[in-house]
Order: sequence, then structure tokens, then C-alpha cells
Amino acid sequence: MRAFVFPGQGAQAIGMGRALADHYPAARAVFAEVDDALGESLSALIWEGDIETLTLTRNAQPALMATSIAALRALEAEGVKITDAGFVAGHSLGEYSALCAVGALGLADTARLLRIRGDAMQAAVPVGIGAMAAILGLDFATVAEIAAEAAQGEVCQAANDNDPSQVVVSGHKAAVERACEIAKAKGAKRALLLPVSAPFHSALMQPAADVMRDALAAVTINTPTVPVVANVVASAVTDPAAIRDLLVQQVTGSVRWRESVQWMAANGVTTAWEIGAGKALSGMIRRIEKDIACLNIGTPEEAAAAAATL
Repeated sequence: MRAFVFPGQGAQAIGMGRALADHYPAARAVFAEVDDALGESLSALIWEGDIETLTLTRNAQPALMATSIAALRALEAEGVKITDAGFVAGHSLGEYSALCAVGALGLADTARLLRIRGDAMQAAVPVGIGAMAAILGLDFATVAEIAAEAAQGEVCQAANDNDPSQVVVSGHKAAVERACEIAKAKGAKRALLLPVSAPFHSALMQPAADVMRDALAAVTINTPTVPVVANVVASAVTDPAAIRDLLVQQVTGSVRWRESVQWMAANGVTTAWEIGAGKALSGMIRRIEKDIACLNIGTPEEAAAAAATL
């Protein structure tokens, strides 16, 4: 069985998706619909802008989603159906891409939700107050203990359980810095602050979760055509009400990616197709479950090659 997985923030690059749009009318239509939904030419920024502006959370989130859905449309043009996947999953914002891919959310709604999400996450905490850091070489349980020790009355929590060797902590800057020092003392290979603008997936994001609760209440969520493995519970969901609730929880909750991949492997997944920009998820998946074969689909050539394997 194969799973389709959708990347999160950090995969953005100037020019992503352009070859897909040039080659496939259906992919080009995705970018046009997202531009229309946002009332601006996000595609011009993606293809011709500067990386600093694209990396702003409010831009990166809808841009990465648009690129993923364009890649999916390319696959469909090559004869692949979304139901050729047994499960879909996405890393943080990638969960929105996954939900759009399986028809739970409409494309225009997804673009607008991610713009709201990006703005709300940025506004939740003043710049300089929060931070995130990657801890390499320690497992999730150990890093969770380190985060609790480092908090000292502030917020510090294990935010992203990416793979067996990489856990991201998030919270108040001073607490995150303390966590880095404790982690190094406990044998972490590396502990480095990440170039992010806010402490995502921590309790400091509660104001953004409140915004998303209202935003999600105003959109239609359909039953997905393929089950979605949700970040917050690391298992498959299909109920629209549950999906809505989990997307709110996801803003402050941990991204349980390692467990999500393990759950998919335990439920028959042997191949993962990473759909959209970059190859970060494929690297994580190989470190989590070495028996899952990974394919990347971000160009016309990759779309055609992937379709040929069916």
C-alpha cells in the first residue's frame, strides 16, 4: 500500500511548481485559483520573488500547499487517482494540503485558511519572545523530559517528533536556549536554534488556535475520500467534526510525525510518495521505517516516473 505525504514549512524554494504549471494546465489552474482566493499573485512571488518574502509564514504556508496540489494534479494528468493511496498525511501545514488532496477541504478555502493560520501564528507571539530548536541524537521521551526541566515557569515543550534522531522544542526563547544546553549535557549530537519567526506547536500559540477555531467553523469540511493520518493523534481520521477539532489542536499540539509513519507502516504502507516541494519527509521516513520506499513528486519528470510505477 502507498501513502501520499505532503511537506511542511522549510521546503519552500523560489521557482517551485513552475515546471508543473508550464507542463500541466490542471497544475497551472491550481496556482490561478490560489491567487484568486488570496486576492494577490502568490504565484509571482513563488516563481520570481525573493526567498525572504516567500519564507514569511503567511506566504510559505499557502505557497507550499499550492505547489503540493499542483503536483497532485500533475499525477492525476498522468493517470494517478487519489484513491491509489491508502492513506494521506502531512507535516504541520502539510496536513491542510493532505485534506485538500482528498476533498475534505476545497482549494480556495484551504488557501484562505493557511493565510489566516500564517498570520495568526505570526501575531500570537511578539518577535524575539519565542524560539524553536532542533535537538539531534536524542529520542522524543528524553527531549520531552529536557523541555520540562528547561521550562522553569516558562513554556518549553517537545513540538515536532520528526524522526528517531530529531526532535524540535518550542516555547519561550530563554527556555528553549536552556533546553539546548541541557540536551548537549545529556549527549545530544547537536542542539541548534531554528530560523523561524515564532514558537510553533507550543502553548504560546493558543491565540492562533482560537483564531483557527473560528476560521474552521466557517468552512465546509467534507468526508475525505482517503483517510487522513492526523498529526495530533498519529492515526487515521475520516469524521469531518474530528478533523475540524484536530486542526485546532494542531496549532498548539505536537506534530507526531514519527508515530504517524510508524502507524502507517503497521497498517500496511510500504511506499510513500512525497508530493510537492523538497525531500525532507522522505529523509525522515527512511530514518523511521527503512522498509518504506520513498518517491518524490515535484517536477513533470517525477510525476510521469511515479505514474509509470503503478
